[in-house]
Amino acid sequence: MPAPSPVSAAVAALAADIRSGKLPPGSLLPTHRQLAARHGVALASASKVYAQLKAMGLVIGETGRGTFVRDQPQQRDWDSGDEARLSATAIDLSFNHPRPPGQAELLRTMLRELAASGDLAALMHQQPPGGRMRERQTVADFLAGTRGMAATADRLFLVNGAQQGLDVAVRALLKRHEAVAVDALSYPGFRMLAELQELRLKPVPALAGGPDLEALESLCRKHRIHALYTMPTLHNPLGWILDLEQRQRLVEIARRHDCLLIEDASYAYLAEDAPPALATLAPERTVHVASLSKSLASGLRFGYLLAPAHCATRIKAAIRASYWSLPSLITAMASRWMADGTVARQEAVLRQQARERQAIARRVFAGMEMVANPAALFVWLPLPEELRMDRIATALAERDIAVSKAEAYATTRHAPHALRLGLSSVPLEQLEAVLLRLRETLERFPP
Repeated sequence: MPAPSPVSAAVAALAADIRSGKLPPGSLLPTHRQLAARHGVALASASKVYAQLKAMGLVIGETGRGTFVRDQPQQRDWDSGDEARLSATAIDLSFNHPRPPGQAELLRTMLRELAASGDLAALMHQQPPGGRMRERQTVADFLAGTRGMAATADRLFLVNGAQQGLDVAVRALLKRHEAVAVDALSYPGFRMLAELQELRLKPVPALAGGPDLEALESLCRKHRIHALYTMPTLHNPLGWILDLEQRQRLVEIARRHDCLLIEDASYAYLAEDAPPALATLAPERTVHVASLSKSLASGLRFGYLLAPAHCATRIKAAIRASYWSLPSLITAMASRWMADGTVARQEAVLRQQARERQAIARRVFAGMEMVANPAALFVWLPLPEELRMDRIATALAERDIAVSKAEAYATTRHAPHALRLGLSSVPLEQLEAVLLRLRETLERFPP
């Protein structure tokens, strides 16, 4: 077997050091000239080494600053099972990581701005539970200006992302073994949270454009339902947007049976001209939760919870007993980006990206069954009965494509055979090729 070329050998050595952790994320790599001297190759060959590492997703180059080892968010270790750890070259369609342009420069500019601020030391101080009032007011103003919601600072609480907002709402307002109505297919994070808090989930069947409200009414008559967890605007994973009549009917049912409404608006920013939020239609019984994780950066971990006034004391107690407050640095960055229009601009970019990505998905999956909203960053792909979901997911993983299986979203005993595909983690210019590989795998898979 011939010896590898000097370029291939250099690529292999650096890739091994990066994957083993010997070169941790953020490490500054040698300059092209230094690399050429170290490996005894021409300067042009050194450029090829870094180009290959960049194509593998292992490094990132910044003009004037050098080449750095990239963080590998897809190599996650918080899940279990066969999706727990992905290779550095894997394509992750199981999560949505927003890709608005210029994130690195946005962060760099904000850190410089904060460093030049008059009271930098204040960012080292602990915030009160739920956040400082002025920053809560900033979020309230943002919701009024971008969502048309009448929020007040005293009813707003800052949290570490929407998942923690849901956790706080459940801990504060529900008791063990109480029943919560939830869509038969719903966000996995809430199901896991409900299991941890020992809530009893009562599935509501889905119709083409939303939950079966007749079935929900019947469920509320038969059982004491204490809360309803719902995603009326861009449901995850089915993508529906409830119209005004459906929302009003949902509110009527909640009022008639005295149910708390837990409104998850994580993806709602993608839907333009959606009907009013449930928190607007029924402010006296709705806890509205959202974050910037899906619109600005998944690692920012900044969210907010809008609660009825009579729930504020219990919400604050739950916050005090758990995480107490957000890091001041995160709050300062997020609230400034909300106030100066950055978040609104980034959301507009992602709305356009969502339409482009959905158009690609419709083109690739033409002739196949697909459930999706043109504004969403995900699609639901039902599988033919003869294709078993687990075997398909394994086959895709062997081709370095990670997907979410329907069983993660099912709140019923049996899950449908389907896949949920996140569309935003793959660069736009690569998405069509990735989805074509996925379709090819489905079409070639033996029944």
